[in-house]
Amino acid sequence: MASLRGALRSFGALRHCVSACPFPYKLSGTIRAFAVAASPPSKAVVYEQHGAPDQVVRVVYLPPVELKENDVCVRMLASPINPSDINRIEGVYPVRPPIPAVGGYEGVGQVHSLGSSVSTLSVGDWVIPSPPSFGTWQTYIVKEESAWHKIIKNVPLEYAATIIVNPLTALRMLEDFVNLTSGDAIVQNGATSIVGQCIIQLAKIRGVCSINIIRDRPGSDEVKEKIKKLGADFVCTESQLLLRNVKTILGGIPEPVLGFNCVGGDAASFVLKFLRQGGTMVTYGGMAKKPVSVSTSSFIFKDLALRGFWLQKWMTSDKVGDCRAMIDYLLSLVQSGKLKYELEPVPFNDFSLALDKALGKHGSQPKQYLKKSLLYILHWEH
Repeated sequence: MASLRGALRSFGALRHCVSACPFPYKLSGTIRAFAVAASPPSKAVVYEQHGAPDQVVRVVYLPPVELKENDVCVRMLASPINPSDINRIEGVYPVRPPIPAVGGYEGVGQVHSLGSSVSTLSVGDWVIPSPPSFGTWQTYIVKEESAWHKIIKNVPLEYAATIIVNPLTALRMLEDFVNLTSGDAIVQNGATSIVGQCIIQLAKIRGVCSINIIRDRPGSDEVKEKIKKLGADFVCTESQLLLRNVKTILGGIPEPVLGFNCVGGDAASFVLKFLRQGGTMVTYGGMAKKPVSVSTSSFIFKDLALRGFWLQKWMTSDKVGDCRAMIDYLLSLVQSGKLKYELEPVPFNDFSLALDKALGKHGSQPKQYLKKSLLYILHWEH
């Protein structure tokens, strides 16, 4: 990342020299040709050390990048602030870019200019980095043609920007651990999260029932109704599980064969209680920052299996083609109205506000329980 470090040092002086030029000038043909082969200056959110995001990130201008023959310059349109983005800035995520670094990991952009040998993309195409890559919180990105995946334009911008990290996690977890068939059931905590909302809808599409556990918070009745509208078959709070036997709650829903845990602690134990003999619980997050505790009897008498899932590990395998096919499938569901989740667009110029919201500084109020489950989307204003 030495080039970024040098860019941060030098571009301020470059901008000063250009703005201080005392006379109007015209570009020669040679200079114009060179200008076409380079990206515009890019506005970017960078961090030069790990730490609290609101303390270490800043918005800077990066100099133009020359396009090589196989390069594509993309004007970014939108990019989310995911929890994993925050963790990378903090320095606690297992895989992170060397610093200094530009923040962000997924997003959508529009092709701005092309290297001379690019053949599969055209100016104006919508593209996403696939597999996702570091540095999407900037106005222009230059990467090789092979790093970009062309997508359909007739989907909401916000969904195109967020289709990988959360929806793809939900899809892979439903596919990779148990051979689910129509009539089966799954159970999950964290049902209000983006992944949780996607699991409900993707399970419904394949005829799989979903049992959803939410925390006890003001406005929980409204949250239940919102989740049911997504296709949830049953929604309950953690306190309800303390008062009632799990089997009496299920009614006509079969015992789940598969469970998902993104919370940990007691919330994970609730998922385990629902699972049938030989069931599997997959952990993909730990929002409570508490360990998963399992009773000995759960292993001996129920023969439960505990697994883990990390999307980035899945994508490091040679699965670019599979990843892109699933992206297209998920976007087709968005296009047909079968996949939706809550998003809050924030202009890039209000990045500090978006970051504060993502960090939970604005809190949540009654009847806004899903607030903390929103993805904050940065919209680039060019």
